[in-house]
Amino acid sequence: MAAVDFNQFANYLASLGLRSPWDFLRTILDISLVAYIFYKLFSLIRGTRAVPLINGVITLVVALQVAEALRLYTIQFILENVFIAASVALPIIFQPELRRALEHLGRGRLLKASLRSDEEQEEELQRTIDQVVRAAEILGRTKTGALIVIARGTGLNEYIDSGIKLDAVVSAELLVNIFVQKTPLHDGAAIIQNNRVAAAACWLPLAESTVLSHDLGTRHRSGVGITEQTDCVVVIVSEETGIISLAVQGGLTRNLDAKALREMLVKLMDRGKRPAGVRRLFDWGSSS
Repeated sequence: MAAVDFNQFANYLASLGLRSPWDFLRTILDISLVAYIFYKLFSLIRGTRAVPLINGVITLVVALQVAEALRLYTIQFILENVFIAASVALPIIFQPELRRALEHLGRGRLLKASLRSDEEQEEELQRTIDQVVRAAEILGRTKTGALIVIARGTGLNEYIDSGIKLDAVVSAELLVNIFVQKTPLHDGAAIIQNNRVAAAACWLPLAESTVLSHDLGTRHRSGVGITEQTDCVVVIVSEETGIISLAVQGGLTRNLDAKALREMLVKLMDRGKRPAGVRRLFDWGSSS
């Protein structure tokens, strides 16, 4: 009986093309490499605008399958044509992510593993918050206008590309110096991404749907504007009054002191942490 079972198992493996131990090892290696490459690709697009777009594509695929199963022919016809249009539009929409992937591949960084532990990333985030709060306190005291954007889940690469790239360690001294009047980098926003000052002098979109007080200028409208389009948080310091404000999700909270600002940043950045479990591998919509 055992011999029969073994022969059946051997025949089954042969039907899969596994006729020798080397075939088996080669298949395992092949699957492992593909899984690792997909993991690195998911890690690469994590924290970019591609994530909600991919979620949208997945939703359309599911909707198409449901329409086919329920024989909703009109909906099916519309969705099929949407996919035809999307096949042309997606390469254009994902152009920044595709370019970044090729750059990482050319620099040999695509297959490089991350060695930072969760504890190290937590310490780095807390340090970033401390430095931003200290900088805002100094800038408010000196009535120096400032616009500090902190990325969470959605990547800000297109806005980073509009400014002067720095890729510098976050420090209060650096942030204060960036916004000193009549210096090359003071006009625009400083963007912090992955706990680094990615760029300064960046241009941001103005608020569209949010109604703001008429006494608020372009700096506040820009700070609120980018939070309407992404999930970032923005620290704004008024040049006229030195008042510290925080913009998030199209809303603006004003008249913050250092303690209140720190508490809000800790709470908001904590929401952007990666979830535990299986979702942690793909990190859909979570912080980078």
